[in-house]
Amino acid sequence: MVGRIKIENVGKTFENADGEELRVLNDLSLEIEAGSFVSLIGPSGCGKTTLLRAIAGLNPADEGKIYLDDEVVTKPGHERGFAFQQSNLYPWLSIEKNISFGLRARGIYKDKKEDVKHYIDMVGLNGFEKSFPHQLSGGMNQRASLARALVGHPKVLLLDEPLGALDAFTRMNMQDEILKIWNGGEITMIMVTHDVDEAVYMSDKVVVMTPRPAKIEQIIDIKLARPRARQDYDFLKYRTKILEILNFAGQKNEPEYYL
Repeated sequence: MVGRIKIENVGKTFENADGEELRVLNDLSLEIEAGSFVSLIGPSGCGKTTLLRAIAGLNPADEGKIYLDDEVVTKPGHERGFAFQQSNLYPWLSIEKNISFGLRARGIYKDKKEDVKHYIDMVGLNGFEKSFPHQLSGGMNQRASLARALVGHPKVLLLDEPLGALDAFTRMNMQDEILKIWNGGEITMIMVTHDVDEAVYMSDKVVVMTPRPAKIEQIIDIKLARPRARQDYDFLKYRTKILEILNFAGQKNEPEYYL
């Protein structure tokens, strides 16, 4: 099986508006098994998206190396699909043309028309091919974004909080849709999320990152059968453990004064 990611001693520094250096990733190392589902979680601004974009080749690391299987990642490639927090669909293109955009750009659309239809069906957008993004709900646009990322048959799908803007009910439905896609093919998924429940529900492993400059605080193997029940005792144990690592777990403190 292909789609193994290896991150070796990666560092990344940006320059802020004042010209000062901002260290985001520092000597970060991580291995992600082919075919696994891994979530990256940590404090806001710690570098999760920066790491994801480095894996994608959109913002290459300044130090260290990232491998996809045995190849060093130096630039974007169709073997790594990317689904953003916002759907980022082209508003002037139909849903079908948005999904097939990458194939058209590579000049292989004519040979891949059936793939486009397959992924439209897979994400439940059959019948909406000629619709435009403004005519569909946020959840439907996110489905189209996923189909666009998947239609090129990537080895790795990178998900940057793709469900963050959705209401709770749509979000849970989309979690199940993503898991169906993951179960339906040999693909590695790496997802950035701030939602601890989402991470436990979807992942094989949860990678907890430190505040910036980010390193790996802890990697937690989620050893729960699928499909998962969000209110099971073991599910809640994992949830509590991650919250404790993030220092967000509730603590019982004595009040400073009594009324």
